[in-house]
Amino acid sequence: MHKPLRIAAIAAACAVAGGALYGAGAATAGQSTANSTHEPYNIGLLVKDIDTYYGTAADANGVYQASPDSPYAQDLARVDAAVRKQIDQAARKARHHHGEKPAIVFDIDDTLLLSLDYEKRYNYTYNPTTWADYVNKADRPGVFGSAELVQYAESKGVEVFYNSGLSEAQRTAAVANLKKIGADVNLDADHMFLKDKANPPAYLSACATPGTWTCTTVQYKSGTREHIEDDLGYDIVANLGDQYSDLDGGYADRTFKLPNPTYFVS
Repeated sequence: MHKPLRIAAIAAACAVAGGALYGAGAATAGQSTANSTHEPYNIGLLVKDIDTYYGTAADANGVYQASPDSPYAQDLARVDAAVRKQIDQAARKARHHHGEKPAIVFDIDDTLLLSLDYEKRYNYTYNPTTWADYVNKADRPGVFGSAELVQYAESKGVEVFYNSGLSEAQRTAAVANLKKIGADVNLDADHMFLKDKANPPAYLSACATPGTWTCTTVQYKSGTREHIEDDLGYDIVANLGDQYSDLDGGYADRTFKLPNPTYFVS
């Protein structure tokens, strides 16, 4: 997962903006002049707001967890109910129209597997080495209700696929972690699509060739959904992700955005 814009980047922007305002010699917090802009939101307060939203607390093992009673959990429950309704509608339609193949596509990071502990532990910054180590531990908790939603889709005859920014090298860890949280459905390579920059699939040839990867997140994820629909013959009735780049680009009847205020992937 590549996380180009995090709170650290916001902090840097705040520092630059603050220097510019100070240089103008007229602006202070909450004030502006004709030659300045408003001071950005205070990063310390922002972190507190995020903690409150998740109900963040360390468990007995020192792992930061979200609270099942948090506003975050409540927002997830609303998304979950809407997705289940969409699954039910697709299942009913498929029963009356033989030959239809409904499918649902899940992102993985912070859609199925929660990364809150990593965000807190590293102060909302991203480092590829620490991130890889964290993923490879295969010990992330599930996003509330995520494993149950995967199982529900399968029980209704809706084919489950995964479309993730994790790398091919992280496949074993991703599979192990998904099994651990109970999302043990279609975890084979034909259903779980990960980034393989060394040997990209032919359907991404417009932006990726062996050893050369220029795909944006939207190109990669929408191109994969196009492959699922056009080449594999499925109708993606629901596409779930915590980033808008998980959802943009079409090839899904409906998209469902899960909450995630901790980072942004363009």
